Amino acid sequence: MKISSKTKLLTLIMTIIMKPFLKYFYFFILAILSLNACKNDPEKGSVLIDEDEIIKDVFVITEDVQSKLSPDFIIDALKKGNTDYTQDNLTVRNTSARIRNASLGQHPAAVILSCLDSRVPVEDVFHAGIGDLFVARVAGNISNVDILGSLEYACKVSGAKVIVVMGHEHCGAVKSAIQDVKLGNITELLSKIKPAIDSLKEFSGEKSYNNLAYMEAVTHANIHLTIDNIRRGSAILKEMEQNGEIKIVGAEYHMETGKVDFL
Repeated sequence: MKISSKTKLLTLIMTIIMKPFLKYFYFFILAILSLNACKNDPEKGSVLIDEDEIIKDVFVITEDVQSKLSPDFIIDALKKGNTDYTQDNLTVRNTSARIRNASLGQHPAAVILSCLDSRVPVEDVFHAGIGDLFVARVAGNISNVDILGSLEYACKVSGAKVIVVMGHEHCGAVKSAIQDVKLGNITELLSKIKPAIDSLKEFSGEKSYNNLAYMEAVTHANIHLTIDNIRRGSAILKEMEQNGEIKIVGAEYHMETGKVDFL
């Protein structure tokens, strides 16, 4: 078939006009094909979750349930949750439904006083969901008036039965306290860790942040120091503990394994 000069001219004009868009069209088609491939084959980069693996139970702890829980039961539940975390046995929850169910009130079982460190995802560490835990965070898991007030609210007002003071390995605040860092308001914060360092004068070995054994000894001493400060600083919490209404315990989170050791 003979092609006219007019047709050739129109073809040339359309090629010139469309050429800049052809590469985008190519990438568009490629993207669609890639998305479909991922959707159909999880090994290509997408994770498909079976509906049966999503927890349908969107139960949030109620005041009545909370009142029946003992401190020891709660501590055991935290340990079990941490085992799930370390064994990568976490479940997928219907989070949006739990948000709605928890919107009108909260009755957590425990309160975790943790360090600020971003590598310690507290709720995940204990395999906990919305409404299960109070979490107070401050560098070095120290206590002050604001923290004490928060713990009193969690236990006396909202009914939490356990306070866990949780430190962790390779803590920047502990390291800075050992180094005697002086910087703005950090100086005053670190001063609250110094008594833990002073309590280890009889430590045998290099007293340096480079010595992991010394770092762990200071971390443990600092956890116990915070627990003592809670008891001394809050008559409310001390009385609740003496009456068996709550337990105040220490714990250490291990960075390499995710395991929490209760002290």
